[in-house]
Amino acid sequence: MTPDESLPPILFFGNDWAAENRTSSHHIARWLAKGHRVYYIECPGLRAPKGTARDLKKIWRKLVRFLRGPQAVPEGLKVWTLLQLPLHRFRLVRWMNRLLLRGAVAWLKLTQGVRSPVAWFMVPHLAPVVGRLGEKLSVYYCIDDYSALPNVNETAVQAMDEEMTRKADLVFVASSTLLEAKQNLNPEARVSPHGVDLDHFARAHNGEAQVPPDIRDVTGPVIGFFGLIEQWIDLDLVNYLAEKRPEWTFLLIGRIAVPADQVPQRPNIRYLGVRPYDQLPDYGSRFDAAIIPYHLTRQVINANPIKLREYLAMGKPVVSVSTPEIDKYADVVRIARTPEEFLVQLDAVVAAGPCAAESARRVARVTPEGWDARLQQVLDVVEARLARPTEPATPAVTVAVR
Repeated sequence: MTPDESLPPILFFGNDWAAENRTSSHHIARWLAKGHRVYYIECPGLRAPKGTARDLKKIWRKLVRFLRGPQAVPEGLKVWTLLQLPLHRFRLVRWMNRLLLRGAVAWLKLTQGVRSPVAWFMVPHLAPVVGRLGEKLSVYYCIDDYSALPNVNETAVQAMDEEMTRKADLVFVASSTLLEAKQNLNPEARVSPHGVDLDHFARAHNGEAQVPPDIRDVTGPVIGFFGLIEQWIDLDLVNYLAEKRPEWTFLLIGRIAVPADQVPQRPNIRYLGVRPYDQLPDYGSRFDAAIIPYHLTRQVINANPIKLREYLAMGKPVVSVSTPEIDKYADVVRIARTPEEFLVQLDAVVAAGPCAAESARRVARVTPEGWDARLQQVLDVVEARLARPTEPATPAVTVAVR
C-alpha cells in the first residue's frame, strides 16, 4: 500500500528492527506504514553494554547502520539507527545523547522532506527531546514496566519513564496494571492491549504448516515455548516438568540470555535457539501444548504477553502461570499457581488429545484481537487528537487546554 502523503509522517522510535524476537514495536510500525510515511529509528537498549563479543558486534552493526542512513525495507518503511550511548545513569552522557538525537532528527527531516511529523516513542529514554523535534503530536506507547527489566538502572529508567509519560500528548499502555500510575502522571493515558497476527499463526491449524526438519524425529507429546529465554522465564519449573514426564519432549525456541549454569539439561529438553518469525507457526503446529512458565517478577506481573495470543491463534492448548492479564483468558487457558498444578494441567491436556472444537474456540477467542483491529482503535484516538483545534491562551479569562 502506498503511504498517503496528506497524512503526517511518523518518526517511530523503537528497538532493533532486526531483533531476534518480533515485538509490538515491529508490528505497530509495519501496520502504520500501510497508510503513513514511517521512519523507523532504532534506539539503543536500556541496559548498558557488558563488553561481550555479542554486545561489541551489536555496537559495530549499529554504527555501520547509522553511517549508511535511512534504508527502505520490504515492509514499506525506512529504517535508520540512532547513534546513542547506552549509559543512561550519567548526566553528561544523557546530555550528549540529546544533542546527538536532535541533530540526527534535524538531518533526517531535512534530507527526507519530513514536516510536522508525529513522534511515536516505544522506549522511555528519549523523554528529554519530547516536544523538541518539531513534532505535531507525541505518542508514548508503553509496553512494559521498563524499570523492572533485568540489568537496567532502575532509578534512571523509572525517572525517564515518568518524564516521558508526563510530556507525551498521548500515552498508551499494553497492560491494565500500568494504567493507574500512568494516569496519575498524564490524564491522556489509556489501555491498548497487544494484538496478534491472525493470518500468520492460523497456518498452525489450517493445514498450511510444515513440520521443520529439525524436529521431525520427535515422537510423543510435545510441550512448546517460543520467546526470549531471559531471567523472567522459570527454567526450574521447566526442569521439574521435564523430570516428571521424561516421555514428553520440551521444545524451547529462542535465544538463551541467562548464564549456562542456569539452563537445565535433560534428554527431553531441546533448546532450538532463535528461529525466524515466519517459521514459528511451523514449529507450533507440532505442539501438543504451549506453555508460559514465568517467574512472577514485577515486570511479568505488569506484562501482557503477545505469545499468549499467538499460541491461541494457533489453536493450541495453553498452560500458564497466573498474572493479571493472562487470567483474563482463563476461559481458554489453563492457569496454574504451583509447579504441581502446572503438571496436573499439562497431564489433562495431553490426556485429552487434539480437539477441533476446542481449537476453534481458542482461535475465536482472539479473532477480534488482530493487529488490524487493535491498532485502528489506537489510530482513531491519534487522529482525533490531531484534529482537535488548538485554542489560543487568553490569560485574563482561561488557559488553553491541550
